[in-house]
Amino acid sequence: MNWVRGRSLGSGSFASVNLAKPKKTSTLFHSPTAVKTSNVNSSSSLKNEEQILHCLGSCPQIVKCFGHDQTVENGEEYYNLFLEYAAGGTLADQLKNHSGRRFPETLVRRYARSILEGLHHVHSKGFVHCDIKLQNILVFDNGDVKIADFGLAKEKGEIHSTTWECRGTPLFLSPEAVNDSEYEPPADIWALGCAVVEMVTGKPAWNVDSGTNTWFLLVQIGMGEELPQIPDELSKHGKDFLEKCFIKDPKKRWSAEMLLGHPFIADDIVPLEQVKEKEPLPCPSPRTHFDWVSTVTTTSVPATPNSGEWKCSPADRLQRLVGDQVPTDWFESESWTIVRSS
Repeated sequence: MNWVRGRSLGSGSFASVNLAKPKKTSTLFHSPTAVKTSNVNSSSSLKNEEQILHCLGSCPQIVKCFGHDQTVENGEEYYNLFLEYAAGGTLADQLKNHSGRRFPETLVRRYARSILEGLHHVHSKGFVHCDIKLQNILVFDNGDVKIADFGLAKEKGEIHSTTWECRGTPLFLSPEAVNDSEYEPPADIWALGCAVVEMVTGKPAWNVDSGTNTWFLLVQIGMGEELPQIPDELSKHGKDFLEKCFIKDPKKRWSAEMLLGHPFIADDIVPLEQVKEKEPLPCPSPRTHFDWVSTVTTTSVPATPNSGEWKCSPADRLQRLVGDQVPTDWFESESWTIVRSS
């Protein structure tokens, strides 16, 4: 492709995003287009994103991908992924610039429905997004929103025999993600609930500040009885919707398909009393895998079943692994990477 790199639209730990304009009229992508770029040596996330977007196919609530190329710039080789350009930025940008820094419930309902429709498509195709948050929801000129940033996405049921992964952003992690490194469709629904709280209040679902360390937050999510606080200003339908998202047991948490029929976002409002409860499923034997680490918090080797460290309580292991680190940005996800477990 013959194109020109334009102004910067943003950047993360491993990739930057710019405008891209074709030098000549092209049928491959529209102008302008967003180009997501990383060094070829660290392009696994972009390659994963392209592959999954290809598998997902066309969906009005998911950002379009127009392919990739590789370029050499200033002696460095780069991998470039061409994506649909959203002039409105992200929902996080819109919220920051909105009057009162919170959305009215009518707008929250509209956005939540679009995100759910996208998630339903993702899950029906056999994938999990793993990083739903306002920063990854793009806003277009017509007001439509689309799910973006599939760099951490995975197939449903994908299990690595010798590798555990911590995927996503700490503030949006579900209890099963923290406890068991389990990233399946219910984890996306929990994250959606956190995003809805943030749209309503303008604040994170969990009460954290610059002095809150990672260990405290993860123990609170994974081991505490507390749930994200449901905003008082929400309607009864909105509160019930969030309650369905914040069920601790992922097997009892409502699916995207079920939530699409909830009166909070349904096209035709129905009485709350008509919303059917999900039948409880047998609970599996408890499993707790706190023996994962993050490259930003520790370089120690995870515990093994034969080590003394394995016999510590989950909280002790988690505190030892995470330590007292405080993220520079609680909404950052790209620094949470692959970890190992024997």
